Amino acid sequence: MTNADLIKHAQSVVKPRRIAHDYGVGDVGCALLSGSGKVYLGVCMDTSCGIGFCAEHAAIAAMVTAGEERIKKIVAVLGDGKVLSPCGRCREFMHQIDHRNLDETEVVLAPDRAVKLRELLPHPWDEVWAKK
Repeated sequence: MTNADLIKHAQSVVKPRRIAHDYGVGDVGCALLSGSGKVYLGVCMDTSCGIGFCAEHAAIAAMVTAGEERIKKIVAVLGDGKVLSPCGRCREFMHQIDHRNLDETEVVLAPDRAVKLRELLPHPWDEVWAKK
């Protein structure tokens, strides 16, 4: 699957709207290609008190619900297709779901550019324990 294909999948779920308390949801869409070749989708939920989550979290949760942990490729986008780099929380989450994702997951940064998760997360929180 090309980066452009994955971007289109992510765009397909971007449907910004307001929910209770005027919170915004659906402004960012995420698509990930799992290790088995399935595509999982998710959207962001911007709510108060830190209980909202990024689109990447939603897509990863869908993948885990289906029994998978390995992420082959992942992208998050705005409705116009602009690609967003994952925040630090999302980078760490991908690593914590399966440590192999650190060296195997391609994070799409543009239609013509992807990097391994390790390039965006050179020092995961647990590296101090992993070096025993």
